[in-house]
Amino acid sequence: MASPPVTPPPAVFSRTLVPGAWDELPGWKDDDLSAAWTPFMTSCRGVASRPHGPAWKRVCELAKDVDGKSVRDVRAFFEQHLRPYAVQAADGAFTGMFTGYYEPLLRGSRLKAKGYEQPVRAVPDDLLTIDLAAVFPELKDKRVRGRLEGNKVVPYWTRADIGKRGEQLPGKTLLYVDDAVELFFLQVQGSGRVQLTDGSTVRVNYADQNGHPYQSIGKVLVERGELKLEEASMQGIQAWARANPARLDELLNANPSYVFFREMPNSKDGPIGALGVPLTPERSLAIDPRSVPLGAPVFLATTRPNSNQSLNRLMMAQDTGGAIKGAVRGDFFWGFGKAAGELAGRMKQNGRFWVLLPPEAALK
Repeated sequence: MASPPVTPPPAVFSRTLVPGAWDELPGWKDDDLSAAWTPFMTSCRGVASRPHGPAWKRVCELAKDVDGKSVRDVRAFFEQHLRPYAVQAADGAFTGMFTGYYEPLLRGSRLKAKGYEQPVRAVPDDLLTIDLAAVFPELKDKRVRGRLEGNKVVPYWTRADIGKRGEQLPGKTLLYVDDAVELFFLQVQGSGRVQLTDGSTVRVNYADQNGHPYQSIGKVLVERGELKLEEASMQGIQAWARANPARLDELLNANPSYVFFREMPNSKDGPIGALGVPLTPERSLAIDPRSVPLGAPVFLATTRPNSNQSLNRLMMAQDTGGAIKGAVRGDFFWGFGKAAGELAGRMKQNGRFWVLLPPEAALK
């Protein structure tokens, strides 16, 4: 019997880039664009290998002659060489949700010990990553993750399965930290620092994921009536977890996704994002790369966390995230530490953005 034809899955969304004008961007004339110049030049290092690398190479070469400390010169450069394109979702909406993330600090140990029992895992030896485009070109950028069971590839273990297998999971455990909730949010953030018992600090960064979709545990708590919608911030979830330790594992396992890490060299720079360059606090944005070209400048128009105060500024699309899905969707990088975490945990704002592109690189 002949096998039925393989039909590629429909796109989860589509987007349109609508040509705009500079005077449409709220606060474009007021933003300190010089603060975005170093992140822009950093993006130039990462976009060369991207689909529109040649167009960006031309622009980035011209940028070398610009005085990046001059707001006037930077603004003139962008207006001369780039064009703003408003991002529109498939349903016609120009407005979407913008959240925040940060680089947390955890406490940990190289060895498992009393009080340090939560594993920060490296990529397991049996995790397979399969690039579907090698077999079906129409599934470009589609990858699945799994493991071998006999001669079949099956889905990789869920978060609950990984927890049950414990030390039987093949692969290295990088560190052990003291708090399951903090470890969960480290996985959500994608990068962080761990202060060891000897006072030294280790940086860890996203390495891979188990292939299961991210599910918001805040949404789970709201649906169960455990939290009100306005309470489902990172801080609200942490407070619930402290008050309900016996139910914590069951809640965390409602999200089947599990993130694995790699150890990174210590530096004064921000964590490395999906573009392969360091992130800059309050100037780097995580986006869905199927909608916004990774590495492109974007102008964001939203509001500050839990506020109506405008937050309009030039950002760089330098990162991605498992929960960042959709055309008008972004995650604002606030930086490192507790203060950044307070802002990131409370940010859930409506907004819109424009992608700034060389005219020859605009996606039709």
